[in-house]
Amino acid sequence: MYFDELPLSDEVLDALWDMHFDECTPVQEKAIPVILDRHDVIACAQTGTGKTAAYILPLLTNLAFDDHDPDKLNAIIMAPTRELAQQIDQQMEGFGFYVPFSSVAIYGGKDNGAWGTQVTGLQRGADIVIATPGRLLSQMNIYDIDFSGIKYFILDEADRMLDMGFYDDIMTIVRKLPKDRQTIMFSATMPPKIRQLAKTIMNHPVEVQIAVSRPPETIHQMHEFVDEADKTAKVVEMLAGKDLKKVIVFAGKKQRVKDLTRMLRSLKIDAHAMHSDLEQHERDQVMLDFRNGKIAVLVATDVVSRGIDVTDVPLVINYDVPHDPEDYVHRIGRTARAENSGEAMTLVAPDDVRYWKRIERFLDPAKASESATRSGKGYSGGSRHSSRNRGAHPHKSKGRGPKAHRSNSKPQS
Repeated sequence: MYFDELPLSDEVLDALWDMHFDECTPVQEKAIPVILDRHDVIACAQTGTGKTAAYILPLLTNLAFDDHDPDKLNAIIMAPTRELAQQIDQQMEGFGFYVPFSSVAIYGGKDNGAWGTQVTGLQRGADIVIATPGRLLSQMNIYDIDFSGIKYFILDEADRMLDMGFYDDIMTIVRKLPKDRQTIMFSATMPPKIRQLAKTIMNHPVEVQIAVSRPPETIHQMHEFVDEADKTAKVVEMLAGKDLKKVIVFAGKKQRVKDLTRMLRSLKIDAHAMHSDLEQHERDQVMLDFRNGKIAVLVATDVVSRGIDVTDVPLVINYDVPHDPEDYVHRIGRTARAENSGEAMTLVAPDDVRYWKRIERFLDPAKASESATRSGKGYSGGSRHSSRNRGAHPHKSKGRGPKAHRSNSKPQS
């Protein structure tokens, strides 16, 4: 389906045309019509499927047809991390280029100027608020914020917000909102706690299910069984003496990130750390330098495994095995983006074998069973395995088909 087959506003379609976004991804095709019809929606879709546009485009269209108060807040989009809130804000600027709506991003950091901008936006009634739960709650605790005009409440990566302990913050915010709003929830997974949250804050939601994507065949996946003490040496072996460009190394804890970064830098490898202890301006600068190719190796926690779009990462290394198969998909999905190919190496220590087996079962149940039969417990120090996943390609975040024919007629709401 093409975007101009949907009853989106002319202003939104003009922005999509300028950005060369023509063809809908599956989540956009399924979610946009029901959001335009103003149903509550709970959608299960991963990062990289185009989910941000799936709620921004109908939100902007519905606001265009609303009789709303321009001096009040009209919509809240909540995200679990500063990075995702920033990225949503950037996409809002693109998709909303031709619409007369204001937006303000509310997230943490020690930039006093940003705090003032956030307060002004909240008190003067920005049309759309993009916020992390903790920062918005902090503003609410200090200032009297009028939420009476809120008609749309959107939760992005809801499962991750609950994993990060934001349930109470979310409920505190929800209790301040009008009950006759439209509530939209996007989540990569649908565990019982998400369904319970939906039952609590939504009214007869329509479910949109997009199958969990396996990594694309363009990712050459490798794993190596190593002792925990040998992990750092293995990473150095893969990186030292090479012409590196935009490599990401994922570690499970921020202290590991710090230690590994120091080790790599001591060996003259251009490595920089990304973790939650960095101040906002430091995180922004690191990501900007990485995108621009000024940093060879980014050592990071899962703070960059979702929602961060860098198109030309040739190699991802999992220093630690993620405990959730979907986290593995998110991590290695940082490579082989925008029709590029890439490699992903995972280092599997003895304590990680059980998590690796979960990932194998998720990627290829039959193959995982055969592997377990051959290798017993699945650990044989130092052995390397290489494969290309045969699962379905994940949906691209940008539908770039041939130019769709545009009509100048007003879309019907």
